[in-house]
Amino acid sequence: MDKVARRQIACWLLACSAMVFAILVVGGITRLTHSGLSIVEWEPIVGIVPPLDEHQWEETFAKYRKTPEFEKVNHQMTLEEFKGIFFWEYVHRVLGRLVGVVFLLPFLFFWLRGKIDRPLWPKLAGIFVLGGLQGAMGWYMVKSGLVDDPRVSHYRLTAHLSLAFLIFVAMFWLALGLVAERVSVTHDALVRKLQRAGVWLVALVGYMVVTGGLVAGIRAGKAYNSFPLMHGHVLPPESFILEPWYLNFFNNMALVQFNHRLGAWLLAFLVPWFWWAVRSAVVPGRARLAANCLLVVLFVQIGLGIATLLLAVPVDLGTAHQGGAMVVLAALLWLNHELRVAPGVVGRHL
Repeated sequence: MDKVARRQIACWLLACSAMVFAILVVGGITRLTHSGLSIVEWEPIVGIVPPLDEHQWEETFAKYRKTPEFEKVNHQMTLEEFKGIFFWEYVHRVLGRLVGVVFLLPFLFFWLRGKIDRPLWPKLAGIFVLGGLQGAMGWYMVKSGLVDDPRVSHYRLTAHLSLAFLIFVAMFWLALGLVAERVSVTHDALVRKLQRAGVWLVALVGYMVVTGGLVAGIRAGKAYNSFPLMHGHVLPPESFILEPWYLNFFNNMALVQFNHRLGAWLLAFLVPWFWWAVRSAVVPGRARLAANCLLVVLFVQIGLGIATLLLAVPVDLGTAHQGGAMVVLAALLWLNHELRVAPGVVGRHL
């Protein structure tokens, strides 16, 4: 693949990654404003057009009034109030469709022009399939809240959130690889250890995403709004009150929030150690820059998390905290990539 094609495909993937980040932020607002159940039908094509006149708004509102959420929670909601929650769910869905188009059309263009190397083709096709699964998972999640209990399944919400992060990781990592080729082997034992540690840190951030999804899904952030202890306890005594015991890891507010906090504490200690180890190793200057960025964004994210908890999850802070998780992940992926770039390749970044 020539240098121009690599640059074009990398820019395209980075733009798609930014769009996934935007969808994540809007999705956070949608969840925190309880807007996700306002559109009760999944119409991938015609659903792109919102209600255009008062009659269409009344028809759309009438469909919402038949849902358990309206009957049990929002029975006093007016049409104007409904338009407010409809807006965020509509924007979230439109952004999802838009990123699909922005991914598919350039993909077809690059493919037909012969600019995609054979090893890259299945990876890009796999990302597109993941995007389709994400859309289906989004509707599957919404459907769970259109039944007797007007609240989406926290399992499906966590899966929906995790898929978004997985798609982001795939696109961002591919883009980084096109910016500068990675080397698979290094003779520096310390760098090899840092590479392995970086992978484990990515897994830990993945753990934080999953536990964060569970916290959001069962609204555990509304409980134990104290720090650093949880109402005076490291681990609240009610953390294992559910039977069978393993359900506590998914359904118990105390244990779910504790698990999320535990991951944050681990990151708060491990990332500074990782930063210091990177600074002490013989690595490219870009790796040191990435390590500095990771350290800064992590502590901003931890600060956002603490503030979000203490203030019982206001919309602005909760949304910023959700978006911050993807920023931390991006910085960590960048650092992992730079640790795999040979010193002689550093000057050939596109």
